[in-house]
Amino acid sequence: MRVLLADEYGFCFGVERAVDMVEEALCEGDTVRTLGPLIHNEQEMQRLGTQGVTTISDPVQIKRGETAVIRAHGVTPEVQRELEERASKVVDATCPFVTRVQKLAARAAAEDRHVIIVGSPDHPEMIGVKGYAPEHAFIIKDETEVADLPRLRKPLVVSQTTIKAKTFFDTAEAVKTKTDDEVQVINTICSATRDRQDAARALSNMVDAFYVIGGRHSSNSIKLVGVCKENCEKSFLIETEDEINPADLIGVENVGVTAGASTPQWLIQKVVERLEEIGRANSGDMSLK
Repeated sequence: MRVLLADEYGFCFGVERAVDMVEEALCEGDTVRTLGPLIHNEQEMQRLGTQGVTTISDPVQIKRGETAVIRAHGVTPEVQRELEERASKVVDATCPFVTRVQKLAARAAAEDRHVIIVGSPDHPEMIGVKGYAPEHAFIIKDETEVADLPRLRKPLVVSQTTIKAKTFFDTAEAVKTKTDDEVQVINTICSATRDRQDAARALSNMVDAFYVIGGRHSSNSIKLVGVCKENCEKSFLIETEDEINPADLIGVENVGVTAGASTPQWLIQKVVERLEEIGRANSGDMSLK
């Protein structure tokens, strides 16, 4: 059984940057507390936890003398101000791609325009972006929710950085039915998200089974599974190598592997090693553990 890795997988620039910023703060001797999980990967958060990083759920939990970290998904301006008032230092690890969406929303709101954000209303990235245009923004998950929008004023359409391109463009087209004004459409899907989806789609034509390594709450990992299933129905989302069921690989000649943008390399390597072990066992070279 051959294990094939997608051409693009794992940590994106924004996630790697956020982890590096936290580790730099730790090296400086700071007491580091992140507002919400830094990234959507429980195993990487556990690793950072062993180094002293703790997670809080509310700015009120930060104390003077501590370093507060804004996670890669970003926060509302109000939350950022509160952190700055309470903490001795604030490390803003917001992904630059997310920062761009925040600035676009704020600028449109200042021009008294409506902002349509295509994404999950409950996702922390979306909550943060809406905070930059609270009276002007609407978050919708896809084109099916466009009918519920009011008449729009010179709308700007942007997206969550991790959604599928087709969802974004189909929704942007539907928004045109809700206004007599010109619709400004800016594709704010992260290039890393697009690259990982394109690479997974290409590999899915070449394998009999596919494993996406990522957190169950990771939007981009969930989207990757959907992309893989387009051509390989036997596609699975796993968080660790322990979740691989050897029975799913009986008769499989080629297995694909990709990973969400919050999945660290050390975890990917463990999955690859486990798949190779199962492949040898299924070939009769060793007994399954």
